[in-house]
Amino acid sequence: MATPAEEIRVGERLVRVSSPDKPYFPERGLTKLDVVRYFLAVGDGILRALRDRPTMLERWPRGVFPGARIGTRQDNRGDAFYQKRLPAGAPEWVRTAHITFPSGRTADEVAPSELAVVIWAANLGTLRFHPWPVSAADVERPDQLRIDLDPLPGVGFDQVVPVAHEVRAFLDDLGLTGYPKTTGGRGLHIYLSIEPRWSFGDCRRAVLALGREMQRRRPDLVTTTWWREQRDRPVFVDYNQMSRDHTMASAYSIRPTPRALVSAPLDWSELDDARPEDFDVSTVPQRFARRGDPHAGLDDRRFSLAPLLELADREGLEAPPER
Repeated sequence: MATPAEEIRVGERLVRVSSPDKPYFPERGLTKLDVVRYFLAVGDGILRALRDRPTMLERWPRGVFPGARIGTRQDNRGDAFYQKRLPAGAPEWVRTAHITFPSGRTADEVAPSELAVVIWAANLGTLRFHPWPVSAADVERPDQLRIDLDPLPGVGFDQVVPVAHEVRAFLDDLGLTGYPKTTGGRGLHIYLSIEPRWSFGDCRRAVLALGREMQRRRPDLVTTTWWREQRDRPVFVDYNQMSRDHTMASAYSIRPTPRALVSAPLDWSELDDARPEDFDVSTVPQRFARRGDPHAGLDDRRFSLAPLLELADREGLEAPPER
């Protein structure tokens, strides 16, 4: 017999959690309710990462089990799927943002304004949240620059860390402040808040300029070559992640793998000792209770993109084609 649904108070809302004992990560013995409790425990952090941003939901309503896979445009018969539009039957208090995709199609995406929206989405099986780098108030101008350090297959996290340090040193030289986080895998993301004055194309050109500078500083480690089969260095600076409609899993999202690893915000002082496997659904709440959110200051100051665009101009870099 199925366990009765539970109602959980989240701020001013009562959020219904159906089938709370449904296995979500059976190898870890974690249920849907465990996932909900995890998001409640890191609530301030994940809401900071998502607040008022159009957000795609990555839903795993059957949980994560051996052989589970996510559907694609070519094959939508997967066990999980990406939800770009507001799900039918959403509560009236779930706000949305109207966005336009490169194809010209439009959608009203969830734009979380309170923690109850995150818990409602978790009840639908959402493990990873994919927010755009824009606010609902202005969906045409990014207010975050996101730098994706993507290791090639077989490359360890230990080879990504020195690249991240080099990125930090370069940003420091320009008077910019970045905030690192793990991806839940072997890569790293670095975010910085920017003034919402520039286009997606400008932002991609800025990240490409940064990537080319990293190639010069660490030619042993870094590439910006788009085609994977042509890359001859272990870490790719993926400038195309700043394309319109390309998103990254947010801080505190759960990677849909058996170990339930988490995309964990870090302080720069932690980076050398950090290991992706240290951060999961069980350990991150304790860390959050002990030290809070390392990204709490991310939006305290917005920076100009001008220094990176000036570098792009000097290098003669045009906006790369979208992939």
